[in-house]
Amino acid sequence: MTFRPLHDRVVIRRIEAEEKTKGGIIIPDTAKEKPQEGEVVAVGPGARDESGKVAALDVKAGDRVLFGKWSGTEVRIDGQDLLIMKESDIMGVIEQSAEAQQAA
Repeated sequence: MTFRPLHDRVVIRRIEAEEKTKGGIIIPDTAKEKPQEGEVVAVGPGARDESGKVAALDVKAGDRVLFGKWSGTEVRIDGQDLLIMKESDIMGVIEQSAEAQQAA
């Protein structure tokens, strides 16, 4: 099954946080918070402005983004836990530096 969001909605897959701190302490599942970072899976065509024109979204599939702790609606599609939210709930896109891209 494929899912296509409507208007200015975005589908996001959460990126799991690290299991250890930088000091090597393992964080138990009960103490973990839900990650606020994710990867955009799909985007809608955009919202209509007052004149009826569609304004394209600033994010695209594959972007890594930060969003608010309580943003979006959790859904399960094809066995995957995803979030659907409006583009305005996204705080920003995480861009990798040139060094990080070469290392990957």
